[in-house]
Amino acid sequence: MRIEPVNLKHTVAALGVALLLCGPVRAEPDTAALLETLRTSTPEQSGMAERNIERAWSRSGSAAMDLLLRRGRAAIAKGDFDVAIDHFTALTDHAPDFAEGYHARATAFFRAGLLGPAVGDLEMALALNPDNFNAIFGLGVLFEEFGKTRRAAELYRRVLALHPYHENATKALDGLKRDGIGRTL
Repeated sequence: MRIEPVNLKHTVAALGVALLLCGPVRAEPDTAALLETLRTSTPEQSGMAERNIERAWSRSGSAAMDLLLRRGRAAIAKGDFDVAIDHFTALTDHAPDFAEGYHARATAFFRAGLLGPAVGDLEMALALNPDNFNAIFGLGVLFEEFGKTRRAAELYRRVLALHPYHENATKALDGLKRDGIGRTL
């Protein structure tokens, strides 16, 4: 058996073809830096900072998985929650480490009135991305729905620690404080 010497030119060409077939290598934005920008932003700057973070969280690294996410979100916008759940289930099946897939499916479950599965998916999303202020807010809404208002208030405060201008968390916490819940002494 004769071993051929490695031809560097062919090896580099093969590597180039492999990279083309796998798609572009893309550096993900530093979400820690984006979150810090959000925490220190002014109210006027917070909207752009929030969109940048959400855009980063919506990138799975796969064009096919990103398409499933977009299709599921479009189905939610149309009020077709069963179709949205199907798209997001395919997404979470094929990309089980992609937190936004679980967060999106939790939204579809919630809108479909399936609160138990929504809680499960929010917990999974937060296990994968503990800084997802929208998933934390969603969990707070569910706890409030279940009558666990103190826990909901804790979650709303956690959202505001990450995103000081999160309008829905501010309103929800203010509502609980009016009811005498969530006040600090």
